[in-house]
Amino acid sequence: MSDTPLTTEQILEKAEDVLRRYGPAKATVVDVARALQISHGSVYRHFPSKAALRDAVTRRWLERISTPLAAIAARHVPALERLRDWLHLLIHAKRHLAQEDPELFASYVKLSAEAREVIGEHVTTLVDQLSQIIADGVQEGVFETLSIPATARAVFDATARFHNPVHVQEWSDPTIDTAYANVWTLILRGLTPHT
Repeated sequence: MSDTPLTTEQILEKAEDVLRRYGPAKATVVDVARALQISHGSVYRHFPSKAALRDAVTRRWLERISTPLAAIAARHVPALERLRDWLHLLIHAKRHLAQEDPELFASYVKLSAEAREVIGEHVTTLVDQLSQIIADGVQEGVFETLSIPATARAVFDATARFHNPVHVQEWSDPTIDTAYANVWTLILRGLTPHT
């Protein structure tokens, strides 16, 4: 490795490579250090444990999904358009990752099961983004709800089959898009103000 200081980002990038190569069951901190051509103690200076490194890798992966979603939630366009685009991006980003790099995606699914706190933070972030969109829709008069947080969580849960990695095997089903269209219709009906 060069004389430049080792960064957290370099470690996380190499950890992804190691996970892709060995999978989460066999990948170790020593493997990451070896790939970086440094001692494993250097990795531990950035991450106090293997679990902390795995959580950081998982968090980094999830931020690749939540960051562009945050941009959609903050756009200055009608809430209905933002909600449609937000759900579309969430679903298609996960599908794309599963198809583009299936080994790494499988590793993240396994790591996510161990990183409950990280996953909890991620879900909270996403539900908060949905809450922002739904609150704006209520202000615009296009959505109606008694509880914005409860409705945001219900929308998230109702669409879980299409974005939660535990359902990855279902995403190749040729009827999946029709199933999502039906759920989207129900969401719209539930959010539309009733006269």
